[in-house]
Amino acid sequence: MKKTILSIVTIASLIFTGCSLSDDDNVTIVEGEVTAQNLAGNLTSDLTLKSGVTHNLTGALLVKDGATLTIEAGTTINALAGGTDVYILIEKGAKIIADGTASSPIKFTSSAVVQKAGDWGGIILNGKAPLSRQTGSESNAATEVKNSILFGGSDATDNSGILNYVILEYTGARIDDESEHNGLTLNGVGSGTTITNIAILNGDDDGIEFFGGTVNATNILVVNAKDDMFDFTQGYVGTCTNLYGVRENGYTAVTSDPRGIEADGNLDGNSPSDINQANFTINGVTIINNADGVEMSDGIKIRRGAIATITNAYLVLGSGAKFGDVIDLQDSKSDANDATKITAVASTANGLDITDIKNTVSGGATINLTAALTGGADKSVFAWTGYSF
Repeated sequence: MKKTILSIVTIASLIFTGCSLSDDDNVTIVEGEVTAQNLAGNLTSDLTLKSGVTHNLTGALLVKDGATLTIEAGTTINALAGGTDVYILIEKGAKIIADGTASSPIKFTSSAVVQKAGDWGGIILNGKAPLSRQTGSESNAATEVKNSILFGGSDATDNSGILNYVILEYTGARIDDESEHNGLTLNGVGSGTTITNIAILNGDDDGIEFFGGTVNATNILVVNAKDDMFDFTQGYVGTCTNLYGVRENGYTAVTSDPRGIEADGNLDGNSPSDINQANFTINGVTIINNADGVEMSDGIKIRRGAIATITNAYLVLGSGAKFGDVIDLQDSKSDANDATKITAVASTANGLDITDIKNTVSGGATINLTAALTGGADKSVFAWTGYSF
């Protein structure tokens, strides 16, 4: 049975009467279940959100195994400013199909009159792809923000759906110092999933974080992430292409150690003997700290057994801004894997020191950082966002 979204009047009448439609109609809505205008709860069957209709995310929306949430191009979803209690979680075996276009992107934003970072929790995708783990152990892990729900598995090509031409604003609500929502969280997501043309703006934690998995990502813009712009951990082995991260002048919010790129081979460096340590590739990345008086801990930080192959990176500082280290491969728990290779350029304006690099203690990794005025990601592909570079 094809599921579509009814008019506001029709749905409202169903809610107040507690009735459901017959199979001759297009959709069944029962009191207490998820509706188009009041998105919260467990979604157990397919649902399509139509453009031109007001959609409100009022709590945690859990898309359950076997269900697909489809969102039409041009749709806006307004999230209640409920912090950690408001988010969308696509569980293992479920899918989200949010396939926007450059002229009709899909937007997830805060419904607050005065919008701010951390108003809501963002989007979490859980897949069945492998994670770092002990030899012979099951590749499963608990979702950080809801530990009763697991992610990971053995299907490297698992498909959690499509996110394409999507804007995420005012996300990243924090639970505590150890647990938080990001703009977009990818947990064990497989390579059958499409993640491309994403803008993550004004978030309270990381812009995008990969917990294991094999998914590839292309054309990702992160603006004013309070913590890391791009974070990789728990055995991620995919490829990211054309990443652009910027901290604007005047944006002063920071965590204890915000970074452009942060990567761990295993989760938090606590399992150095795990198999499937993170081994990922980035082709084209720009990292800019324009925040006067703000020090980001590192431009690029690879550590704890991770292998990174990064080409065409470009790092820039604005006036009064700083990197603690431009590139750092060392960590008290363990360094980056010596197979790490980084080729980057940087503008030496405003005090950026291209000698400010820390190789692995053994010196086995390859770091090639030179001075240049251009390089990195192609920002022209983000014209659809309307962001002014």
